[in-house]
Amino acid sequence: MATPAPAPQRPSFSLRLKSAMIMGMTGVLSKCFLYGFNRVEVTGLSRFLDILDSRRDPANRQRGLLTVSNHISVLDDPVVWGILPLRYIFDPSNLRWTLGAADICFANKFLSTFFTHGQVLPCHRLKHSPFGGPFQPALTQAIRLLSTPSPLYLSPQNQTYTTTGTDTHPSPLTYPHHRRHSWVHVFPEGCVHQHASTDLRYFKWGLARLILESDPVPDVLPMFVDGTQRVMPEDRGFPRFLPRVGKTVRVAFGEVLDYEATFGDLKRRWEGLVRRERERLGRVGGVTSNGGGGGAVGKRGDGVLVGKQTDGLLLPGDLPPSDELRYGKEAQEIRIEVALRMRAEILKVRKSLGGYPAPEPAFGLAETWALDDDIEAKKYKSRVDGSNINQD
Repeated sequence: MATPAPAPQRPSFSLRLKSAMIMGMTGVLSKCFLYGFNRVEVTGLSRFLDILDSRRDPANRQRGLLTVSNHISVLDDPVVWGILPLRYIFDPSNLRWTLGAADICFANKFLSTFFTHGQVLPCHRLKHSPFGGPFQPALTQAIRLLSTPSPLYLSPQNQTYTTTGTDTHPSPLTYPHHRRHSWVHVFPEGCVHQHASTDLRYFKWGLARLILESDPVPDVLPMFVDGTQRVMPEDRGFPRFLPRVGKTVRVAFGEVLDYEATFGDLKRRWEGLVRRERERLGRVGGVTSNGGGGGAVGKRGDGVLVGKQTDGLLLPGDLPPSDELRYGKEAQEIRIEVALRMRAEILKVRKSLGGYPAPEPAFGLAETWALDDDIEAKKYKSRVDGSNINQD
């Protein structure tokens, strides 16, 4: 029997060209719109560009880069990245991956191809889809993009993934040289939140998975954005499809966080919880001696897709088959605290710009927003703070 050819370490020239053109031209249009029709104020850009420069060669990257910001407009991504100089925006290997609404960005083959080449992962909203939540496959892909690549990603069963059990998406992880320790950007509010003073909602707990489960831990950098909510206000009238111009857009980059000082205690608590669960499952025969478990992709009764495990090994983003690690009290407490601390770091960047009122601490708690939970519309005015919400 012939030995199969080894998997390529980076995409073909055709795929790289498509990505470069889609991301590059989108960046050019964003730059023209930002600087041609609006006023732009950027803080900390040179420091951020130094980080990107140090990551230009994937082979030299030591860890992933996770940027986190508030979400105030449907234009935040990609328009905000128009602030990057042209020499950066045609290099997809050193540009961000992000999450996009599966029902919009991946609604048909054309859009799916466009956003896949634009380095977007299909994400489901739990409020509107049974396949949403912090344990969906898009989060697993994002964790692995941030982590050290595994040779197991090259196996045939890992070259595609599904978000519903019926759809199929190419895995970005099958090109380990090109995508080593990638940059992932997330908007953990999980929706467009247009508050009068640009205060922040609570952060979704999928963020905590990226911070706690990536291996090694990523560089985490907070960002704050203001002004795009005036470019595309959710309560805009006719012509609704056109962005407004002549606005001031502010983008502020914080510094890479001291991971140990910010999250170190929570990381240790999480690792201890995982270790105890693996030992317990090992005693009852739930996992093999190396900590893994067999099995293919399946769907739980609550709609959560159970991650794929290969040859008994747990890859980054896989959890042992334990509800305690998903829904247990301590696991939830850890994720809540990670989200609160990350939200606080973005609010520090907001405060550094001056001119903003003190944030409302209660807005950082999920229970504060329970009043909105029975609103089924994707676009609505929040009963909590009167903000305009867009969950598209």
